[in-house]
Amino acid sequence: MTELDRQARELQDALAEFIRVYQFRDRDRICCHDVSVSQCYALEVLVRRDRATLNELAGELCLDKSTASRVVAALERKGYVARARHPSDRRAVLLAATPSGRRLYARIHDSLIAERRAALASFPPSVREAAPALIRRLAGATRERTSCATDGRVRVAAPAGRSA
Repeated sequence: MTELDRQARELQDALAEFIRVYQFRDRDRICCHDVSVSQCYALEVLVRRDRATLNELAGELCLDKSTASRVVAALERKGYVARARHPSDRRAVLLAATPSGRRLYARIHDSLIAERRAALASFPPSVREAAPALIRRLAGATRERTSCATDGRVRVAAPAGRSA
């Protein structure tokens, strides 16, 4: 086993543990705010982007269109998302977070930021600075090698030593 193989295995194990803990903590934490984790992620995208079509939202969430549609329908029933006619594509609708949805997302986000602040407090400043960049790079590399690419192109991982 090469050094890179060993490091890749260690990274996989660490990420799997982190994601497992993070997802279940998020589920318990976010669900107490009247939305599921998927609904919270959708709300986050709509708050950040201001508006999005269903296809754009599905692509950003790495969901198929029918699953994204169910997530949006639930948010719409709760009054957190509204649909509007797309100005240049009569077949499409634009989705946007309502003021109520924006307030809910702000409460959830503030709660999560307080949690992150507490988690980071015990780390040295250099680690606190490096962590977001590393996580973004890992997420970007993973997105680039999967079907979740936001430009709509499907990608698959290339065999070791070859480019995709």
